[in-house]
Amino acid sequence: MSLSRITVTAVRNLHPVTLSPSSRINILHGANGSGKTSVLEAIHLLGLARSFRSTRLQPVIHYEQPACTIFGQVQLAEGGSSNLGISRDRQGELQIRIDGQNARSAAQLADLLPLQLINPDSFRLLEGAPKIRRQFLDWGVFHVEHRFLGAWQRLQKALQQRNSWLRHGTLDGASQAAWDRELCSASEEIDTYRRAYIQALKPVFERTLAELLELEGLTLSYYRGWDKDRELSEVLATSLLRDQQLGHTQAGPQRADLRLRLAGHNAAEILSRGQQKLVVCALRIAQGHLVNEAKRGQCIYLVDDLPSELDEQHRQALCRLLEDLRCQVFITCVDHELLREGWQTDTPVAMFHVEHGRITQTQDHRE
Repeated sequence: MSLSRITVTAVRNLHPVTLSPSSRINILHGANGSGKTSVLEAIHLLGLARSFRSTRLQPVIHYEQPACTIFGQVQLAEGGSSNLGISRDRQGELQIRIDGQNARSAAQLADLLPLQLINPDSFRLLEGAPKIRRQFLDWGVFHVEHRFLGAWQRLQKALQQRNSWLRHGTLDGASQAAWDRELCSASEEIDTYRRAYIQALKPVFERTLAELLELEGLTLSYYRGWDKDRELSEVLATSLLRDQQLGHTQAGPQRADLRLRLAGHNAAEILSRGQQKLVVCALRIAQGHLVNEAKRGQCIYLVDDLPSELDEQHRQALCRLLEDLRCQVFITCVDHELLREGWQTDTPVAMFHVEHGRITQTQDHRE
C-alpha cells in the first residue's frame, strides 16, 4: 500500500499543493523552517486525524484559513485504490471521508493507512511516560489482531464505570460486581493479545537492532499492569480501599508498560541520544515487519530529519533497513546529498525541494 497522490491545503506555512510521490522512497529537502516537517505532519493528520507536533489545532491551521484539509489516494495491496479525506477547523470540528462516505472514527483511517513516525523526539519512547510505550505497543497489536479494538473499547467502558463508582459510589453491589467481571474479562483478553505480539516482536527487534548497533545485554520485557502471579479480580479486591481513596483503578492493562533494560538498569539512563534513536528505529522497523506479515499491505514511514545525531555508517544502515521493508518512506533532511546515493538502482526514489512552504519535485522517481 502507498499514497499515490496527496493534496494539502492550509497546513501551517505550506502553500496548497498536490504531490505524486514515489511508492518507495521520497526525500524532502530544504532549509530549516521551510515546511518539510509540515508535509509529514499533513500525512500524519490524514492517517491519524491528529498532529505529532502539537496537541492544539490552532498552530496546525494556516493563520489566514478557517480549516485545514488533506486528501489522499491510497493504492491498496490487493489492487485498486481508496480515497481518504480529512478536514479540521478551528473549533475542533473533524470530518473524515473514506471513498465518499463519512467515517465513524479515526480508527478506520488508521486501519487503512498504517503510519510509523521516526523523528527527533523518538527517544521519548524510551525515557518518556509508560503511556507512550503503551501507545507504541497497542499500535502494533491493533494492526495484527483485528479483535483487539473491540476488547480495548470494552475495557475503556468498564474502567469508566468502575472509576465513576470509586469516586461517587453510585453503583449498587450487583452492578459493581458485573462491571468488575467485564473489566477482568476485557483485561485478560487484551493481555493475551499484547503478550502474543511481544513474543513475535522480540526476535525481529533483536535482529533489526543488530543491523544498527552492537549492544550486548539489552532486554525487552512486558509488564501487563498487575502482578503476573495473581488474577486481576484478586488484585482489584485487595486494592479496593486504596482505589476508593485515589478515585481510580490502579491495576489493569491501563498500567501496562514495555521495559528496556541494559545491565540491569533502565536503558534510557545509560544509552546516548544517538543510541536511543537507533533502538527506537529498530523497534519501529520491527513493527513494520510484523504489519507486513499480518496484512498484505505495508505501513508508511515518516522519518523527520534522518541524518540528525547519526553518523554516515548508521545513516546508511538505517536507510538499508527502510529499503528492505519495501514500503513507502517519506524522509526529510537539510542536505539532500547525504541521502541521494546508497539506494538500490531498482528502488524508485523521488526528491522534493521545499522552500518557504512551496514544494517542487526535483528528481522524478523510477517506477
